[in-house]
Amino acid sequence: MPWLLIYALGWDWVVFANVMLGVNQGMCWSTTVIMKIDLVGPRQRGFAMGLNEFAGYLAVAASAWLTSHLAANYGIRPVPFYSGIAFSVPGLLLSILAVKETKWHAEREGQLQSVSNGPDISFQQIFLFTSWKNRSLFAASQAGLVNNLNDGMMWGLLPLFLTEAGLPFQRLGIIAAIYPAVWGVTQLLTGTLSDRWGRKWLIASGMWLQGVAIAMLVIFQGFWPWMGSSVLLGIGTALVYPTLLAAVSDLSEPAWRASAVGVYRLWRDSGYAVGGLTAGLVADSLGVPSAIIAVAGLTFLSGILVARVMTETHSPALAK
Repeated sequence: MPWLLIYALGWDWVVFANVMLGVNQGMCWSTTVIMKIDLVGPRQRGFAMGLNEFAGYLAVAASAWLTSHLAANYGIRPVPFYSGIAFSVPGLLLSILAVKETKWHAEREGQLQSVSNGPDISFQQIFLFTSWKNRSLFAASQAGLVNNLNDGMMWGLLPLFLTEAGLPFQRLGIIAAIYPAVWGVTQLLTGTLSDRWGRKWLIASGMWLQGVAIAMLVIFQGFWPWMGSSVLLGIGTALVYPTLLAAVSDLSEPAWRASAVGVYRLWRDSGYAVGGLTAGLVADSLGVPSAIIAVAGLTFLSGILVARVMTETHSPALAK
């Protein structure tokens, strides 16, 4: 992908490079999630997911800072993309030489739970079970979709809203940055808490906190109130993000857990597309503040659905 961007002759090259990035996300990021779940077992899934997401978003933040610094000093191409080569080559070598297969851990877990190690159900059945038939998995899938829907709104509508409010670009950048920073760091804590306290109410309260924080962006005006809203939104997202992955893993048998997590991630990451289209249409029709309030209400309702439909997926006794 870095080579494609370095030598791109037109936007079709850039689009193709982003398609490659999407394939990479599906193959590598989803698999690292599954491997961590395999390795830690049922007691520490929340911690493993929090650690995974923390490491990922910390790397995103560091890479964004590095590449913007390189671009400011050396131009858009090619120097900033050299970092992509510098990251991917050692990553490839480590994955080949150091990373070991983890599916045997999942098979052993299935043996200890006295469940079948073979995929007794088809992918179509897994898709329907994860998307709709199992009430708790349905609640998790819709919460993941709504979570990424409001995340997409943060990146799309919030800069427009703050710019229209007259906020300088420097301060706008601070508000936009504090949200993923708080989200990334606090996932280490919230993932571990889900192993101790259970998943359901962390997810529901996280969705409610997100809804309130998003509404506060419109209700209150000024740099510091907006900063506070961004911090609360980061905490709310941290309560939800690793906990949902852990909950889906709790509800899935080891033999088809990877497929269930993949289906969940399909719905979760579809939220970016759904959010972008929905928020854009509402903003065009009713204005940006109305679109933000609509997303806040949808997020709060998603938390209510989790509270009403989801059953607790993790026994705190496992943490003892």
